[in-house]
Amino acid sequence: MLANNNSALKNIAAIASVCTALLLSLIKAAAVFYTGSLSVLSSMIDSLADLISSLITYIAVRISDKPMTAHHRYGYGKAEAVSALLQAAFIAGSAAFILYDGIDRFVHPVTVQQTGFGIAIMIISLIITLLLIGLQQYVVKKTKSQAIKADSAHYIVDVLSNLSVMISLVVVRYLHWQWFDIVIAGLIAIYLLINAFNLAGDALEEITDAEVDDEIKRHIIDLVCSVDGVKGYHDLRTRVSGIRMFVEIHLELDGKLSLYQTHEIADNAENKIIAAYPTAQIIIHQDPYGLKENRLDHQINGNCQL
Repeated sequence: MLANNNSALKNIAAIASVCTALLLSLIKAAAVFYTGSLSVLSSMIDSLADLISSLITYIAVRISDKPMTAHHRYGYGKAEAVSALLQAAFIAGSAAFILYDGIDRFVHPVTVQQTGFGIAIMIISLIITLLLIGLQQYVVKKTKSQAIKADSAHYIVDVLSNLSVMISLVVVRYLHWQWFDIVIAGLIAIYLLINAFNLAGDALEEITDAEVDDEIKRHIIDLVCSVDGVKGYHDLRTRVSGIRMFVEIHLELDGKLSLYQTHEIADNAENKIIAAYPTAQIIIHQDPYGLKENRLDHQINGNCQL
């Protein structure tokens, strides 16, 4: 039931994002046509990149929610991380275009006109964007979706972009500083590059099976160690794929217990983890307490032992 609810929420957020990006692109294109502003153009290009990214997000969400198959026994969750990586590339590309156009306009100046119309368009864009971000943040909180989180990051940039463009148009309108429009566009482009770098970093962390946060790992350890019969643990490792978290751990148990008893203890530990993290997939191996063996922990620490 939880998985179905998460899937529905992610699909709603993805569709809303596509529709919003299309609407913003159209109204900002009108503003560019009437004003000739580079900062408005930079915001429009950002919205076009968001439209493409949102389409990628929608496709990724649909793929990541597919059930596990014999060929993909871990599911398709990493489609979301791939989506975030592609979005980062689009953001970086749009930022490079804005920087190029800004340099060209320093050489060949363009006069910004109809600033009042541009300001009105940016206010409308700001309101629409804030409504979408509110929806996306709610969905991210409920589903932990990497793709929706990445998509939301674009629109948070849009808020800053819209505000800075509005300031730029006000300055040009009342102070007639045409160069200020180019400066604002350049700052937006730099911010886009930073955002693209951060998104790419997060996506690569998931793609390369980075561990979950230390706080979550400590919580898992506390849950496992609170189970009756568990004398210790080792070789805990975790990774994330979409909304699923995969957990592997070795439990150290009394070697005199029967297989049935050790299995029951492992089930109790697994149930405690699932109660705290409902979408977790867990593999537990039972080891006799005090057994000397070469472990993953030793290999990671560069100290293989037998």
